[in-house]
Amino acid sequence: MEHKCKITVIRKECFEDLQEQYLTDPKSGACPMFEVGQEFILERNSDRDDFWHMLDGKFCSEAWDAVSRYVYTALQGGSIMKGWTNDEKMMIACCNDGTRPVIFKIERIDVEEEDHKA
Repeated sequence: MEHKCKITVIRKECFEDLQEQYLTDPKSGACPMFEVGQEFILERNSDRDDFWHMLDGKFCSEAWDAVSRYVYTALQGGSIMKGWTNDEKMMIACCNDGTRPVIFKIERIDVEEEDHKA
């Protein structure tokens, strides 16, 4: 069985009080890289390796650092967060930006062999 990973942007936050207090640009605003509802499907097989190439620049490196362990686990067919989430094939995680975090839903997608060949 092959596995894919789906990353969905489910929320963007912006803590203006923290930006005002700590940032060089106190009006930085919400993350410009992602939009709520945006989806990424990652594959890792003989034809394509989105994990190794970090989606060819389509994903923020700080966010990738925060979610890549879950993505790798999903692509290998593992349990992303057994006992923590209500579905072991799913995890909710966020990027490392403390003033404008982006919240992601990471899901393992199991692909049956005949589905892959079609």
